[in-house]
Amino acid sequence: MPYTTRQLSTQQILICGAAIVTVSMGIRHGFGLWLQPITQDQNWGRETFALALALQNLVWGLAGIFAGMLADRFGAFRVIVAGAVFYALGLVGMAYATSPVMFALTTGVLIGLAQAGTTYAIVYGVIGRNVHASKRSWAMGIAAAAGSFGQFLMVPTEGFLIDRFGWQEALVVLAGASLLMIPLAWWLREPDFRGGAGHFREQSILQALREALHYRSFQLLMAGYFVCGFQVVFIGVHMPSYLKDHGLSPQVASYSLALIGLFNVFGTYASGVLGQRMQKKHILAFIYFTRAIVISVFLLVPLTPMSVYVFSAVMGLLWLSTVPPTNAAVAQIFGVAHLSMLGGFVFFSHQIGSFLGVWLGGVLYDSTGSYDIVWYIAIALGVVAALLNLPIKEAAIVRAPAPQAA
Repeated sequence: MPYTTRQLSTQQILICGAAIVTVSMGIRHGFGLWLQPITQDQNWGRETFALALALQNLVWGLAGIFAGMLADRFGAFRVIVAGAVFYALGLVGMAYATSPVMFALTTGVLIGLAQAGTTYAIVYGVIGRNVHASKRSWAMGIAAAAGSFGQFLMVPTEGFLIDRFGWQEALVVLAGASLLMIPLAWWLREPDFRGGAGHFREQSILQALREALHYRSFQLLMAGYFVCGFQVVFIGVHMPSYLKDHGLSPQVASYSLALIGLFNVFGTYASGVLGQRMQKKHILAFIYFTRAIVISVFLLVPLTPMSVYVFSAVMGLLWLSTVPPTNAAVAQIFGVAHLSMLGGFVFFSHQIGSFLGVWLGGVLYDSTGSYDIVWYIAIALGVVAALLNLPIKEAAIVRAPAPQAA
């Protein structure tokens, strides 16, 4: 079928894409609430839970590259449907796994595959192909804000489900909720992919990949995103246990994660809007440096419910606000034909950082009885990431014209 120029409406993309990200990201943001119930009932150390979550983030990042390739070639619909099915199976497996190996395979591998097919890289590919460049960063900010709203909505809901039904039954309920992404994906079927027809490209996958991986600014974006993953996943998974270790109630942890999600709605939307007006590298450098300052102040002041709520609100403004400018910069530099795949590579770097953040949190806690070392690493990495983003060149890459056939 020949390539057509008909596109999905921006409103349709934002409503359905935002709803999918709300469900997918909303569920995964609450996983830290299960750390203590699962490890206590199963008599596992925190490292076992942390390793499964670390594996989940690594699989998510690695599978995201291939999910992006498939979405670029065949459209997002099929990828999201597969991701929703994996999500439901993984959550049920997480509920009933009886050994660390089974827990790692379900919570780590299955849910990691699910997230690869239902989160930002896939939805941003649809946005990039169907939303004009003048509104692209703004639209990506809307999608990222939806993921944050999902955290605000779902984390307290997940806490309620655990208290009301128990941690296993709560996971089964979430498995059913994850299947709602399938009907939502129906409205993201792109006309250009009917019958398996791909989007027009001037490069092959290997050519686009070789170009990006050898481009200095792409390397710097990946390095900065590594730090983003380390910081947010360490905090998201280990924060509830960190607060409980210091004598604060589980409700404080739930409210903390919910506040992060609520304020991230505003932070991600603002960064998307600013990305249309400012250089994206300056936005990213500010976010990373400010994170380092906020974490430092949090560790210096007395730990009280109020200090936790203030930290959560400020950190929420910075939480996923890196997502719109990072992905918009990739689209601006390389174009949109391979955006899901290239976004998947950048996100893989993010997930390597996520793996180390969540895993080191568990390992160092089990060996030292404290999270202090990981907090200090998060501060140092924030400063490094701010400096790495400053030399990025955001102008569209100039390619030699393709040779014409005789």
